[in-house]
Order: sequence, then structure tokens, then C-alpha cells
Amino acid sequence: MNEARARILARLRRQGPRPAPAADDPVPPPSCDLEACVARFSERMQAVRGEVHRLRDRDWQSWLQTELPRRGVRTLLHGTGRVGRALAERPPPGVALRPYDRPVDAWKPALFQEVDAGISGSRGAIAETGSLILWPDREEPRLLSLVPPLHIVLLEAGRIHPTLEAAMRAEDWARGMPTNALLISGPSKTADIEQTLAYGIHGPRALITLILG
Repeated sequence: MNEARARILARLRRQGPRPAPAADDPVPPPSCDLEACVARFSERMQAVRGEVHRLRDRDWQSWLQTELPRRGVRTLLHGTGRVGRALAERPPPGVALRPYDRPVDAWKPALFQEVDAGISGSRGAIAETGSLILWPDREEPRLLSLVPPLHIVLLEAGRIHPTLEAAMRAEDWARGMPTNALLISGPSKTADIEQTLAYGIHGPRALITLILG
């Protein structure tokens, strides 16, 4: 074993270091204009049973007022930040607003059994894969987007990026990332050994993206 090892090392030393491979020309990242990014994101998201609506900036509250009662949503979970403050000023009729403002252990039964839908903002989205980018924090904890059977996400059209790399560069992720960055592509789904697909096993059965602007 030692002789074989010595022969291999001697051969490597005789060959000397290999020259570094020539660097390829940098490939420019893919791009898309606003409407092309919106269209590509919507196509990819809808392909995995995500629901997408394009609205003007301030129309999301009107959409909630019309659609939540029609869809049987009686209780809406929201965070304590900008989205929650806007809802408090203009609550949907017939819908009880539940702020996520306490530790989960303090209201676990209500959170898991009495909430029909949750709404959150987003950090942006990726057109290439139809993925939403969420950065859960104290104002919008992770369970807000995980526990309710219906998850509604507000997404600014101008923050839909062609690729994950483009999103990381444009949003300057290198300056600081959260402990939990999420990429969400459609509602929760899983399949068994027979490839029977089921929705809502480990998260929301339905995902609605409201693209604003």
C-alpha cells in the first residue's frame, strides 16, 4: 500500500501543477420587462394550481371585500405591519380580523382551528419558476403563511425578477438575510408512492397571489 502510494505521489510531482482552465466569457443574466415578467410568473404559478389576479395598487382591499365573503372566509389572519394596519382601516364586511400578535402557544387551538385564511406581503417573486419570495419576521411570522388553509399574498409587480440570481442582486440580499427565507411555488402539495397528488397536507390548500401595479 505504501509503495503504491509513493508511486502515485511521484507521478503527480513529475507532472507538476495543471494550468487553470481559461475563464469562460460571463453569461449575462436573463431579463424580462415588467409585463413579460408578470406574464411568465403568472403562467408558472397557475401551472401548479396557484391563483393569480392583477390589480391596481389600492384595489386589493376592494378585492378582499368582494371575494372573501363569496369564498366563505369568515376569519382572516394578518400580521401587525403595513398590511394589518391597512385592513384595520378598511376591514372586509362580515370577516373577523385576527392579528398575529402573540406567541403561538398562547392561542394554538384558535390559530389551527378557527382561521379560514391568512394574508401576507412578499419580498418579491421569480418569473422563471413562478415562485414567491417571503421573509417571515416578527410582524409576519412563518405560521401566518403556513397554517391557514388559504394563503393570500400581496406582490408588487415591479418586484418580480426573471431569476433567483436577479432577485438576489436587485434586492441586495448580500447585505443581510433573514434566518428563514422562503420560496413558495403554488399551494402545499405532496404525493404518495403511487404518485397520487394531494394538496394541503403540510400547508395551505390554496394560494392566491394579488399582483399590484
